[in-house]
Amino acid sequence: MIKLTEEIQQHLEQKILPFWMKLKDEQHGGFYGEVDYNLNIHKRADKGGIATARFLWTFSAAYRVTGKEEYLEHAHHLYQFLRDKLYDHKHLGIYWIVNYQGQPRDTRKHVYAQSFAIYALSEYYRVTKSEEALQLANEIYQLNEEKGYDEENRAYCEEFDQSWNPISNEMLSENGVVAEITMNTHIHVLEAYTNLYKANPTDELKQRLIDLLEVHYERIYNKDTKFLGVFFDKQWNSLVDMKSFGHDIEASWLMDETIKVIGLEDEKLDQMVLDIAYNIAGYAMQEDGSLINEQVDDQYDKTRIWWVQAEAMVGYLNAFQHTQDPIFKRLIENLWNYIKEHIVDKRENGEWYWSIEPNGNPTERTIGEPWKTSYHNSRFCLEFIERMNKQ
Repeated sequence: MIKLTEEIQQHLEQKILPFWMKLKDEQHGGFYGEVDYNLNIHKRADKGGIATARFLWTFSAAYRVTGKEEYLEHAHHLYQFLRDKLYDHKHLGIYWIVNYQGQPRDTRKHVYAQSFAIYALSEYYRVTKSEEALQLANEIYQLNEEKGYDEENRAYCEEFDQSWNPISNEMLSENGVVAEITMNTHIHVLEAYTNLYKANPTDELKQRLIDLLEVHYERIYNKDTKFLGVFFDKQWNSLVDMKSFGHDIEASWLMDETIKVIGLEDEKLDQMVLDIAYNIAGYAMQEDGSLINEQVDDQYDKTRIWWVQAEAMVGYLNAFQHTQDPIFKRLIENLWNYIKEHIVDKRENGEWYWSIEPNGNPTERTIGEPWKTSYHNSRFCLEFIERMNKQ
């Protein structure tokens, strides 16, 4: 595993991060918003709130793990753009989208986006000790709790207009339903609050994390099938028979990270983490080493999406560290070989393709855009480096 991790670190530092660093917008701030399939940079493309937060997290974490100053310089640059352009100083919270100059384009507020801002700002604080950044992270946390949390249903709401009036959840719904509660938002609230706890542990935040873990176990996780539900109505009724394999394996290690960070001892949660990992390993992994996307009713989407492969790498590493079961080591090795052979864009100046179609061809889709950034694959690399360094 050490040799594999050395290869992964080289890939991070020589392939992934240099690709994104070229997008630094020195004139208007942040990173350029789009790289098309032919690797053309669109300097006037919109810039996403989630994307900017994910870039800020990436370069803050890359500096924390590697100590390389060039990553910290990019983190400073991204922090300034998020603070000055993406934060709504009148109504509070992070905008969904701004234009290339940093002017508001889509002013809706989403709990998912706010959570990524908390995630990024807390990581930036961890490496800079900027009290301003921590204060902003805590302000958004309080906003999430005051505006975004439904105490009666123990659920985080989804989408709001600029002034924080609830609106239909268009941005995180799909498959013909509009969901009032989503698994996706809840796992990323958990992720964000866990990172905020690393930066600034408080008893209040610890209790929120315990409550969130219980909600995942009681409401989102299906104890019979070992899958997570995806879309729910306001009463936590599932809206569609859907299995999202990438989200499940991602959630398994994110929940485990929370359990470790807050020092929680709970056998049923520990078992859930491993049951999810074993379930996805047995149900959705393919002979070529890859993990397919999802299943709706009896229909499989066998697209191999970039982030799904990245999260599976971490999920199986986490499961291997818990169990030492060689099945997880084998899955990691086969998946990494698949990523190198198919997902990595071997063109000069390329990064990772969005996905590989079931026929084996790359999907001709943008390489960089509001939903595809440095976050998933950089994080998988950084998790391997950090976990192996601790051994």
